[in-house]
Amino acid sequence: MSGVFGAYAQYYDLLYKDKDYVSEVTFIENLLRKHAPAARTLLELGCGTGTHAVLLAEQGYIIHGIDLSEEMLEVARQRSATLPIDISQRLSFSQGNVRDFELDSQFDAVLSLFHVVSYQATNHDLYAMFFNVARHLKSGGIFIFDYWFGPAVLTERPALRIKRMASDDIRVTRLAEPLMDVQASCVDVNYQVMVHDYTTHAVTELSETHRMRYLFQTEIDMLARAAGLKVQASGEWLTGRTPGVDTWGVYSVLSK
Repeated sequence: MSGVFGAYAQYYDLLYKDKDYVSEVTFIENLLRKHAPAARTLLELGCGTGTHAVLLAEQGYIIHGIDLSEEMLEVARQRSATLPIDISQRLSFSQGNVRDFELDSQFDAVLSLFHVVSYQATNHDLYAMFFNVARHLKSGGIFIFDYWFGPAVLTERPALRIKRMASDDIRVTRLAEPLMDVQASCVDVNYQVMVHDYTTHAVTELSETHRMRYLFQTEIDMLARAAGLKVQASGEWLTGRTPGVDTWGVYSVLSK
């Protein structure tokens, strides 16, 4: 099952080549050192093409990635196969839904980055994910995740965005057109992707809709308590500042 990101998984890394993965992993490592300094085994939910996982493995962590998209996982496995053996042997990946996958082991920490939690669009989906996280956490383990922050979404409102990225072979243009569903606390982001091949001059067009749930810290607290977890920290993603009405990305750290 591919789910969202199925159609253009092959262009994902190009579209996000400007994403500062190194700074994000440094931020995650700081949270791990603060809230779970002995953590060595990590579970990443929604691992995508494995860039975060590789950087964490390079820092000595043993990490297993779960993703719904087989296409994304294939890229992650190919990336892992190019690494030195001492790093690649700390990486593993499997296909699954974050709400109901089952592994035979528990982990020191669970990570879910790049708004994977916000992809759980209904209350049922959110509770299922949080309960599944709790099942796969060791006692004393932590859950680190980021999400769209409701006060900022409602204040600033999402707008049409256009992104263009190019490699030696192709140019990718992506239009992201949002549609608010305030009753459901969701935004339907309608993606139109146009890929121009420099060699053949062919233009491929793709479209996907990503339904995103924006969340409030009171909801995070309720989800945590229901799953037997406790909120340890929350703040603006990458800065740690107190979230405000202009803070789109917020992280939380929960403990078991």
